[in-house]
Order: sequence, then structure tokens, then C-alpha cells
Amino acid sequence: MKLSQLTNYLESIAPLAYQEDYDNAGLIVGRPDQEVSQALISLDCTEAVVDEAIIHNCQVIISHHPIVFRGLKKFNGKSYVERVVEKAIRNNIALYAIHTNLDNVLPGVNAKICETLGLQNTRILVPKHNLLKKLVTYVPHSHADAVRDALFEAGAGYIGNYSEVSFNANGTGTFKPNENATPFVGETGKRHREEEIRVETIYPAIAESKILMALV
Repeated sequence: MKLSQLTNYLESIAPLAYQEDYDNAGLIVGRPDQEVSQALISLDCTEAVVDEAIIHNCQVIISHHPIVFRGLKKFNGKSYVERVVEKAIRNNIALYAIHTNLDNVLPGVNAKICETLGLQNTRILVPKHNLLKKLVTYVPHSHADAVRDALFEAGAGYIGNYSEVSFNANGTGTFKPNENATPFVGETGKRHREEEIRVETIYPAIAESKILMALV
């Protein structure tokens, strides 16, 4: 399968929007279109773990803790972090971390710890906030209904007991395509005016990739 299929599945369980600000969960090394057939799962991603992935012909390592928490400025092998990343790249092994986002979901790490301890009536102690985002797009009148329908079907436009919520404003957009453009409307080298609708709606951050794919 494609690496993107695997990461999309993992992120449907533990959306990246649930990670803490200091974290670096997600795809750290690798290309989404990379082919993968075997994965190695670990708590940490160390040089020994990468060596094990090489031995067992694993194309991706899924670790709980990310190997990179903050930006790396040099790759000269002085730190184990640099050596792990270098070795993974040289051997075409993708690195994926599923850390505090997996801690913060109901069927995640903390829930399993509570289950093992036999705790009763458990709940989230520090719920995540600011998980709603606003999307703004500009659409020709002829396609506004189709775009809104796609966004709503993907999960946008929910406020409390209401669905398909959006704000719409009419206006005129202008643009001039250059010789490299392939405009949907208008002509190369000429300023075009198009009557458009500004469509605004909200969506949960955890569904961002799905919402943006629907928009496109």
C-alpha cells in the first residue's frame, strides 16, 4: 500500500490536531506516495530499531516517541538523532510518530493504562480546546452549490444542533493568467472578472485533510 494510506488510517484513530504544542507527531521521514508492505512498531526510534527494520525489510517504523522534537540544523552524525534520520533516509525507511495525539484520544495510551489499573468512571482531565477552524474560499456562482455540498458531506458546517452552516457573500474576483497557467475561466494574458461567492464555514481540525480534499 501507499504510505499515505497507512498514515491516514493512523490519523483517523489519533488525529494530529490532538497532539500537544511541543510535540512532533506525524510523518517525520518519508514520502506519502512511498510503497510499504511491512512496518516495525516501537516505543522509541533508535539506531538499533532502524537496524532491526533493515534486517526484517520493513519500509516504515511507527514509534510512539518522535525521533525529532525540534529543528535539526546539521547532519554530521554527532548526535544519535542525526544518525537515526540519516540511516533511515539512506535505507528508504519512513519514520512516523504517534505520540501525544495517541495519548489524548479515548481509545489511546492513557485509556489503556486506566484499563490495566482497573480504574472506573474515567474521563478526560484536560480536554483539548481550539479544535475548530474556519475555511474561506471563493467560488464561481455556477459551482457554489457543488462546493458547499462537498464540504458539508466531508464534515464541515456543524454548530451544535445545526448542520450545513455557512456564510456567503457575493463579490467580483479579478485575475490575469500568465503563459504557464491553465485557468478554469478567462484567457492567458488578459485580466478576467468573475462574479463569485465567498463561502465561509467551520470544520473540526481533526478532519482538515478530508475537508481540504473535498474542497479540491
